[in-house]
Amino acid sequence: MDAVRAKLEQLIAARRDSYAGISALIGRNPSYIQQFIRRGTPRKLDEQDRRILAHYFGVSEEELGGNEGPPLTQAPAGHPIAVPILSLGASAGHGSLEEQEQSSASMCFDSRWLRALGVKPDRISIIHVQGESMAPTLCDGDEIMIDHDDGASRMRDGIYVLRLDDVLMVKRVAIGPLRGQLSVGSDNPAYPQWKDIDPDTILTIGRVVWYGRRLQRRA
Repeated sequence: MDAVRAKLEQLIAARRDSYAGISALIGRNPSYIQQFIRRGTPRKLDEQDRRILAHYFGVSEEELGGNEGPPLTQAPAGHPIAVPILSLGASAGHGSLEEQEQSSASMCFDSRWLRALGVKPDRISIIHVQGESMAPTLCDGDEIMIDHDDGASRMRDGIYVLRLDDVLMVKRVAIGPLRGQLSVGSDNPAYPQWKDIDPDTILTIGRVVWYGRRLQRRA
């Protein structure tokens, strides 16, 4: 099994995943994969865990300690992943002061869906939108998922949660044609746009990769 552990560690490193993230992928506790690789506990991977990992990394089950079998015809069943909902809001208006960043609740997502979204389960969180400056794209009360790995070093055109002067806000970011040019704006034309912002004055919390909205009841 030493070869299997070495192979799994190599696959994790190649994708820059974390032990905790891969453990969450198979519905295990955060230290499960680290214990398997470093301590040899458990002695071998569970069959279902092995199938999920092989499918995720695009390798055969045999490389992870299983018997070679027919290729998967469909993705294996996913596991529910609890994503924390933080007790703060990102202003989509003129800005709101950040509150203490604590998890107040969680929302479950299928591990396959998160994988397809391209996010790591241990590097995402959900917060609420406050205000209407991003309407109609995002409205007051919407829940948004933030990919904390998609920050300043990977910034491109899109919607981000930013912190500026201790104010947390969700805005649309546009990268200018020249290096160092950055525009921060709102989808609602009634709100201001900021052009040629110095990126060093902004702390990028992460990119918005999903949002949820409650349906309004008819009167």
